[in-house]
Amino acid sequence: MSTPQAVQTSPITGPGTKPVIEIDHVSKEFADFTAVKDANFSIVEGEFFSMLGPSGCGKTTTLRMIAGFETPTSGAIRLQGEDVSRVPPNKRDVNTVFQQYALFPHMNVWDNVAYGPRAKKLPKEEVAKRVEELLGVVRLSDFATRRPGQLSGGQQQRVALARALVNYPKALLLDEPLGALDLKLRQGMQLELKRIQREVGITFVFVTHDQEEALTMSDRIAVMNVGNVEQIGSPREIYDHPASVFVAGFIGQANLWVAKVVERTGSTTTVEVAGRRLDVENDRSGLQVGETGTFMVRPERVHIDADAAHPERWTVAATITELVFQGPVVRYEARLADGSTVVAHVPARRDGLPIPGDVVKASWSDDACVLLPGVPAPTKSDTAADEA
Repeated sequence: MSTPQAVQTSPITGPGTKPVIEIDHVSKEFADFTAVKDANFSIVEGEFFSMLGPSGCGKTTTLRMIAGFETPTSGAIRLQGEDVSRVPPNKRDVNTVFQQYALFPHMNVWDNVAYGPRAKKLPKEEVAKRVEELLGVVRLSDFATRRPGQLSGGQQQRVALARALVNYPKALLLDEPLGALDLKLRQGMQLELKRIQREVGITFVFVTHDQEEALTMSDRIAVMNVGNVEQIGSPREIYDHPASVFVAGFIGQANLWVAKVVERTGSTTTVEVAGRRLDVENDRSGLQVGETGTFMVRPERVHIDADAAHPERWTVAATITELVFQGPVVRYEARLADGSTVVAHVPARRDGLPIPGDVVKASWSDDACVLLPGVPAPTKSDTAADEA
């Protein structure tokens, strides 16, 4: 296993700058397995913060430590400056919404939402005020007398959100709450969650393995991998300027090629990739001459043309090997002269699109290129070829 790179963290540019949750060099071990390794970041007031990564990356364990369901092996978790690392869940001013909403089936919507403030023995007038307000925020005022069994999955989720928010916690923790919904409903609820978070102004901490969810809703994202926080930044920063090969490959799709540095001049790095030399402007990789890294271009930045090369682009001949219609775009795979593959996403509305077997020009502009430390993991086909 490679040594993780230092975490790249962007400046906080969300709704506030005052930390609500501080993860201070937190690690969590289970027997001989380390689930979270020295996580160190803050989440600010009013922010929609997502922890994103594949199964087993440590994101849910981190959320459970914030909630109080797990205790850090080392480090500290602070809530508004107070160390709550050993404070039980019911004593922390945070609420959690899970994938299973756990609504009371014998209670109607109004009573489900009222459960929390009633348990705190708030005055009836205050309970009614809060419930009516939150039902309005989640757009379920007309469903107050229905029971959970009479609601759709999306409506049940909004009831769970209202119930979790009605006591106005310092933060709302969401553990993959959209996972049980179908695709269309999940996409709609992404926008609803963002709207609700903006209206109530409470910090949301969202755990997901779905990159679309994180990119759609988040102010900032922490990308995690095998217990490490690899990068924290805005959705655009993480997509356009990933800090590692893992982040580049996990967020969206990316063309990743092995590249060797042959020259550095100021912020411009010249690399050898796919049998050609080209410049990478504003290089942040830190790679030195003679070192090997990864050259990245997103598929939507790749142009597929049959005509002559564009002078403002780096261009190479390629042979179309596969065409997949994906609605608004056509996904192309093409093979370069050295045997490597380039993937391009081309608008489907174009006329005269090439077909498999056509020789085309694959090109992209200089500002589409990113150089990263480390090398891409071998593909299955590469592994099979090595074994053969």
